[in-house]
Amino acid sequence: MYEGPEIGIYTKNPLYFLENEDVVRKIAGTIKKRVNIRSDSSILGPKEEAKKKILEIVPEEAGVTDVYFDESFNSVVIEARRPGAVIGPRGDVVKRIVKETGWMPHVLRAPVEKSEILKGIRYHMVRHGRERKKFLEKVGERIYREKKGGREWVRIEALGGFYQVGRSCVFFQTQDTKLLLDLGIDVASEDYLPYLEALTFPLNELDGIVISHAHLDHVGAVPLLYKWGYDGPLYCTPPTRDLMALLLLDYVEVLVKEGREPPFTERDVKNAISHCITRNYHEVTDISPDVKLTFYNAGHILGSATVHLHVGRGLHNMVYTGDIRFGFSRLLGPAEVNYPRVESMIIESTYGGRRDYHASRKESEEKLLQVIKETEEKGGCVLIPSFAVGRGQEIMLTLEEFYRRGELDLPVYIDGMIREAAAIHTAYVEYLKRSVQRRILSNDSPFESEIFQTVNSHSERKDIVNSGPCIIIAPSGALTGGPAVEYFQLMAEDPKNAVVLVGYQFEGSLGRKLQRGVKEIPVVRNGKVSGLKVNLRVESLSGFSGHSDRRELMAYIGHVSPTPKRIIVNHGDPEKIREFSEDIKRKFRIDTVAPRNLDGVRLR
Repeated sequence: MYEGPEIGIYTKNPLYFLENEDVVRKIAGTIKKRVNIRSDSSILGPKEEAKKKILEIVPEEAGVTDVYFDESFNSVVIEARRPGAVIGPRGDVVKRIVKETGWMPHVLRAPVEKSEILKGIRYHMVRHGRERKKFLEKVGERIYREKKGGREWVRIEALGGFYQVGRSCVFFQTQDTKLLLDLGIDVASEDYLPYLEALTFPLNELDGIVISHAHLDHVGAVPLLYKWGYDGPLYCTPPTRDLMALLLLDYVEVLVKEGREPPFTERDVKNAISHCITRNYHEVTDISPDVKLTFYNAGHILGSATVHLHVGRGLHNMVYTGDIRFGFSRLLGPAEVNYPRVESMIIESTYGGRRDYHASRKESEEKLLQVIKETEEKGGCVLIPSFAVGRGQEIMLTLEEFYRRGELDLPVYIDGMIREAAAIHTAYVEYLKRSVQRRILSNDSPFESEIFQTVNSHSERKDIVNSGPCIIIAPSGALTGGPAVEYFQLMAEDPKNAVVLVGYQFEGSLGRKLQRGVKEIPVVRNGKVSGLKVNLRVESLSGFSGHSDRRELMAYIGHVSPTPKRIIVNHGDPEKIREFSEDIKRKFRIDTVAPRNLDGVRLR
């Protein structure tokens, strides 16, 4: 039975396949598809008895937090702090569970701290198992349909994020395949959607949407496509799925609180999540008759990926970088550079301008500590507006390091989604840097440090600002909405306070205006517009960015193996794109183009 790009084999003797893994490998090798071994319904024991046996079988050190059953796939989901202990040496524990209950275990890592989003997604997938099973069967049939034949070609069309930052979207097409790579919005503009009207075919002719990472400028329009009738797959890494749900649901909530009508509803978000087909890094997956997809670490945020598309039997190979970081991070390893083949590459240029050199991380961390100490001496508070996913956790790790070294003892208030996103990080430790992995797995999660205090309600914010020196980390990172804007308005007129900008500030955002030195901003108070004086200290620290600067981008291109034959530049302000594309061509002697939105480029 098709299960998306995989095949499900239902058997009355699943234990045989678990004990003879070579048989499974031979089947997968013969049919050239990933195989899932499932239990036949006839051998399943009663759920309550099975759950009781499982809790007896699984060692206590596994730290089981939940057990529930996915009857659509005849599997039992076991969430545990230590999944390895649930599996057992050589899979012994899993084999015993199958032997004594009939149910095939699916083991998931539980977050260190409770995550409502993670719990909601996992239960949602089980609750809608029947619909999902039908959906996956339909996807599999579409993936493995007959090829059209005839002339072979590959092209892309720029639908968003070209000569701009925001609303990233690339239409990728072959004679047999139609894909969208990312589907974002421009959160700082009224013209916020990609040029989807340029798609001159029914939406369900799309073979899939491939998502590089969870930030809104790359996923913010995804629910709209499902609202408009698209019913196909959404490919991403497991952490991207969960973080995407978190950010999209929060986006809806923020707009409602601000009195604006969201473009989609919570129901549309859940519908999109139900259509996710997740893949870990390096898993090669068929997604259409002539295209295979593989994700590689992009180093940007948890689960972020560069997208490798292999077309036909070696006809063409393209890499879409999404957003990348090819430098130091406390949280993640740098972007990967080794691919099987690369003919074309679409690369971001957020900081690709000739003067775009970040300060070193060491310098930025020292400056942050200096600002905190100087603000504390004046009796003020430090606001760090931060993207909830990525920068928020990076800043948490930095402040926790200051605390462990005895250089910081102020309370750090975590507001908005940042704490929830941190909990999701602990459920995917294999995606994190090894030093962070080790601490989380040894019950010393830096995200659980006593220095951090969670803000539980809107009413607390004014009291926090007035309670004396403290640090506040709150979204959004560019001050385009969310709790950070409320804190800023409470703090702006007092020169004792400081705001530290640690991420990219979009054109049109309040953060960009502060960087340019604006001294008064309009705000709505009691239904009337008035001026808010900006008297607080404003600092920008580029070393915390999740994007590569000019030096790192050039180093990344130089290290990519094999060397691309063509590079396409996107995701940058116009001047930066022009400079970056010209200098790539000059330095590397690579054919480089910088299309505008609605331009098409033939790759093969």
